[in-house]
Parts: sequence; C-alpha cells; structure tokens
Amino acid sequence: MEINEIFYSLQGEGLLVGTPSIFVRTSGCNLRCTYCDTTYAYSKGTEMTIQEILTEVKKYPCSYICITGGEPLFQKETPKLIDSLLKKNYSVCLETNGSFSIMNLVGKKSFIISLDIKCPSSGSQDDMNMNNIFALSKDDQLKFIIKNKEDYLYAKEVLKKYNPICTVFFQPVWETNPKMLASWILRDGLQVRLSIQLHKIVWGAKRGV
Repeated sequence: MEINEIFYSLQGEGLLVGTPSIFVRTSGCNLRCTYCDTTYAYSKGTEMTIQEILTEVKKYPCSYICITGGEPLFQKETPKLIDSLLKKNYSVCLETNGSFSIMNLVGKKSFIISLDIKCPSSGSQDDMNMNNIFALSKDDQLKFIIKNKEDYLYAKEVLKKYNPICTVFFQPVWETNPKMLASWILRDGLQVRLSIQLHKIVWGAKRGV
C-alpha cells in the first residue's frame, strides 16, 4: 500500500474527538476539493505491506486507529488492512470522501465509517455516491464540510431527502467563522452537531498532528 504518514495524536473531529488515536494516512485521492488541507497526500507516499503497517502502529500505546487520506478506498488493499487491524483488536475508524461505495465494509464490529458528503463549494458534489448514506449504521457518522450559505442549504436538503440514522456533523471550512454556521443550526433547529477541528486549535494547521 502507498502510505503517506503514520502518526499518533488526538482525534480532532467527530464522535471520537479528543481521543488518542493512531493515524494511518494513505496516499492518493480521486477528488480535488477546493479547500483540501491534505494536498500533500495526493501522490507522495511510501510503499508498505500490511504487515509493515501493523508493525509500525504497534509502536504506539493506543488501540484506536483512524485510516484517512487522501482517500483510503482509492487503494484496493484498504479493506484488507481494516480486517487485519480488527483482528489485532484495534478499534478502527475509516474516513472516506463519499465517492466510493462502502457497501462491502458495513457491519464490522469495533469499526466506524466516517462518511463525507461534499457540498457545492468543494467542487466535488457531483462525484458523491449518495446510496452510501443508506448503508450507514447508527454507530457511524456523516460529515458535511460547509463554507457558505449555499453549502448549508445543500446539506439541509440532503438530510431531508436521505434521513440518515447516524450522528451528523456540520463542520466549517477551516478559518471560516464557526459562529455563522452555529447560528444557522440553532435557528433551524437541526439535529446535527457542530464540529470544529480540535487538532488545528491545539497544534495549528500542520502535518503529523
């Protein structure tokens, strides 16, 4: 597999925010979102076997693994990596951009899918596989990255149409004022959570955190 980096930090987003986690960042992505903060993972990486990845993550005093990217499902070996980590009794979260089917991944014990649905400002909204929303369980999570009012209204319509059963996060694009998004959520009485990237607040917008 092409691996961009493996590091130990705090989960900065979603259901496990603040939880010490080992991050396995894969290389390669099929999308080019306008606000992407990990463009360095588009192509640069080191070839590693699954056994080499298991050996590396074992160095850290942690049982939570976050597989992120890039886009992890861009690589055909990612499902095998997930199963290998689960067999080693890790709890695994997969962060995926919403364009690849997750149908063959659902139903695994100690496994969370963190699914993005891209909004208009990303430039990637037409690449979404919307049927993925129906595959999410109540233990998974759905995330919308929101830059402006158009994105917010789009996300609202998606929720209305697909009625996801999992926890939903609205997250402002980094350096966008979160007060604006918070006020819209409260005004409309949406049953979603506001997510702010904790790791960037603690360490700044840099790699390896």
